Amino acid sequence: MSTEDLQNKFYLLNLKLKYYEDKLTKEMVGYRGVIHESAVSEIKHSKVMVYQAMVESLKEEIEKLSKK
Repeated sequence: MSTEDLQNKFYLLNLKLKYYEDKLTKEMVGYRGVIHESAVSEIKHSKVMVYQAMVESLKEEIEKLSKK
């Protein structure tokens, strides 16, 4: 991979990271975990878990890319 390709990938990963961090922050407003027998809270919990996984995954990829 050329230096320019690495810089572009790094830039795009940082944009995605910012996007998912913002989404996670919005979902965390009023989040109290899963409330028993509440479909809405289960859906919100699922969204929070997906966004957290995306943020962690992007951070790991950025870290690996920065070591190159």
